[in-house]
Amino acid sequence: MNPKNHSKSVYIILGLLLVLVIGVFRYLSGPELALSLFYLFPIAWATWHAGRWAGILMSLASTLSWLAADLLMLSSFSHALIPYLNETFRLIVFLIITHIIFGLKTALEKHRELAGTDPLTAVANRRAFHDLANMELNKARRYQTPISVLYLDIDDFKQINDHFGHHIGDALLRAVAEAIKKNIRAVDVVARFGGDEFGILLAGTGAESAALVARKLKQKLQALIQDKGWPVTLSVGAVTFEILPGSVDEMINAADRQMYRAKKKGKNRIQYKIINEDEDVYRISKSASL
Repeated sequence: MNPKNHSKSVYIILGLLLVLVIGVFRYLSGPELALSLFYLFPIAWATWHAGRWAGILMSLASTLSWLAADLLMLSSFSHALIPYLNETFRLIVFLIITHIIFGLKTALEKHRELAGTDPLTAVANRRAFHDLANMELNKARRYQTPISVLYLDIDDFKQINDHFGHHIGDALLRAVAEAIKKNIRAVDVVARFGGDEFGILLAGTGAESAALVARKLKQKLQALIQDKGWPVTLSVGAVTFEILPGSVDEMINAADRQMYRAKKKGKNRIQYKIINEDEDVYRISKSASL
C-alpha cells in the first residue's frame, strides 16, 4: 500500500472511532443536549488530512450516528419523522463545512506552491531552491556524501528580447527549464534564480558524474537552442563539494563564480571546480563540452 494512502486510512479510521464515541455519548446524555459541534472535529480533521471524500464519509457517519441515537430515543419526539428531518439538515451543514475546509486547504497548498515556484518557467524559485538544497546539504553531512551544484547562464540573452521581443525570450526560458527537468533525476532540483540564470542541485553526486551531467545538459540545451534558431549560447559553472560547505549560499556563490569565469574565458563553455582538501581545480574547455 502507498504510504500516503495508508496515512489517509489511519485518519479515516480514527475519525470514525471518534464519531462512534460521540454517538454513544449523545445517546447516554439524552435528547436535550445538542452535541452537533463535537462532530465537527472528526469531520474537519479527516477533511484536512485525508481529503474531500474522507470529509464526506465522516459527515455521513456523523449524521447516521446522530440518527441512530435519535431513533433509540424515538419516544422523546412528537413525530417519528422529526429525527430524519433534523439529520437531513445536519448532513447539509456538515457537507457545507467539509467543502469550506477542503477549499481552504486547497487554497493554502496552492499559495504555498506558488510561493516556491517561478511563475514563468514553473520550476522552483531561488527561495525554494535554498530550502530544498539545505535539506540535501544536511543529508550529505549525515551520510558523508558529496554534493554538486551547476549554475547556468544564457549568453547574450538580452539580444533575444531586443531583436525578437520579450515573448520569444520567455519562450526560450520556458524551453530551457523544461529541457533541464527532462534531463536530470527526480531527486535533483532545478530553479530559476532570476533573469536568464538557472541553478541545478545534484544530490549525492560526485565529480565524474557531475561533469557528465554538465556536459549532457549543455549538449541537449545547445541542440534545442540551435534547432529554434536562437542566437545564444550557454555558460555553466559547476562545483562539486567533497568537503561540504557551511551553507547553501556558499554553494551557490561558488558555482556562480565558476560561471563568471566561463564567461570571462569567452562564454559557451563549462568551468568546473572540485572543492576538496587539495583544492584541485578542473576546467572543461569549450571543445570538450560541446
